[in-house]
Amino acid sequence: MAGYVVAEVEVTDPATYEEYRKLVPAIVAQYGGKYLVRGGAVERKEGGWEPKRLVVLEFPSLEQARKWYASPEYAPVLALRLKAARSKLLLVEGAA
Repeated sequence: MAGYVVAEVEVTDPATYEEYRKLVPAIVAQYGGKYLVRGGAVERKEGGWEPKRLVVLEFPSLEQARKWYASPEYAPVLALRLKAARSKLLLVEGAA
């Protein structure tokens, strides 16, 4: 069953965030992940949620998403994102 990473991101330091954007795809791929959503237009239909930027990753399993997030390869890149943006991030198990 697939695992997903859903992140709402508000970039506060565009230069540092751009460095993050360049480094993270290779690490996502290394752990079997792929981007389903990476920025792009957001159209609100219900509620008051207005994300500045939305990212959705798909991994083969929730466990693989966990391994990616906690990996030694991602740790220094994650530090860049934490420095460059305010984020909310969820790991979600897909439907069977």
